[in-house]
Amino acid sequence: MTIPTRAPVPVQLRAQAAAVRAAYALPGPLRRLIAGAPVRRDGQRLALDAQLLLSLQRMSGNHLVRPGGVAPSRAGLDHGRHLVGGPVIEPVATREIRIPVEYGELPATLYTPDGLAGPSGLLVFFHGGGWVLGTRTSHDNTARFLARQAGVRVLSVEYRLAPEHVFPAAVDDALAAFDHAHAEAADLGVDPDRIAVGGDSAGGNLAAVTAQLAVRRGGPTPAFQLLFYPATDATRRRRSRELFAEGFLLTSAHMDWFADHYAPEGVDRSDPRLSPLLTPDLSGLPPAYIATAGFDPLRDEGEAYAERLREAGVVVALSRQPDLIHGYINYLGVGRRFREATAEAAGALRLALSPHA
Repeated sequence: MTIPTRAPVPVQLRAQAAAVRAAYALPGPLRRLIAGAPVRRDGQRLALDAQLLLSLQRMSGNHLVRPGGVAPSRAGLDHGRHLVGGPVIEPVATREIRIPVEYGELPATLYTPDGLAGPSGLLVFFHGGGWVLGTRTSHDNTARFLARQAGVRVLSVEYRLAPEHVFPAAVDDALAAFDHAHAEAADLGVDPDRIAVGGDSAGGNLAAVTAQLAVRRGGPTPAFQLLFYPATDATRRRRSRELFAEGFLLTSAHMDWFADHYAPEGVDRSDPRLSPLLTPDLSGLPPAYIATAGFDPLRDEGEAYAERLREAGVVVALSRQPDLIHGYINYLGVGRRFREATAEAAGALRLALSPHA
């Protein structure tokens, strides 16, 4: 499993990253010329920052799912983080954690922002990538950003990936990570009553499922859920999946590819551990901030989950970023719009895990 590293970035990648930054530094009219005519769909207008990113992606051929299977796609995601993630966010201290599990140890990284004194809140974070791609490394700057902006520690978890480990392996790892964080709160420097779960896309799915499982079994439960464009229902295709099936980074075909690796034939995709939206009773769950992106095939199922939580009496802040695309919390190094949206979520986390909340 990959451990965050500051190994030197290859020269070619540094040059490509510089070219991307140069494109975003151009005057607005020139950026618009590269990006093309404004894109409007479903009453929304795509942000220029997002449209430029998609144009550069098409020109570079750096797609989310690549020909050749899982290995090239994983390498491509790691390649992309150098282009759009930005310089390493400092000062943030890191510490490697080993979480005991039945099969051995689950790696995780604890991020502590500079100046944090005394027991703090903690976000147990699960990275996105369709349960197939992604690592702590791919989301390193995202974890750093959330830690600094929210003023909390972040425990980023390296859960097992498919197809090597199919459903429910990732779920088991996510719940084990939350339990470890609560049991070892003193060692981690956190307040056990201020531990949140969160993640993006597939990681948002794992965070939502972890909150549900923790509440239903009794015992320690998360104080908050931070869910970025979560996958919540693997059984049906909603309107946003048809509207944004192609051309906005995550495609409908990609979603099928991810689901078939994580939940292959024989898996009941209506299982609430895979489709948390289908859980009959959502009462008693912790408050949630749910962010969706306007130009995202996952948009409608994330918003449907927010509505079901509200109906169950759960306090929910639903924030649609109408001009953005899937994956925006990973594009902190380009433009301003992605960082603004992620900062809003970090502000909600700061408020929720404040000792006075």
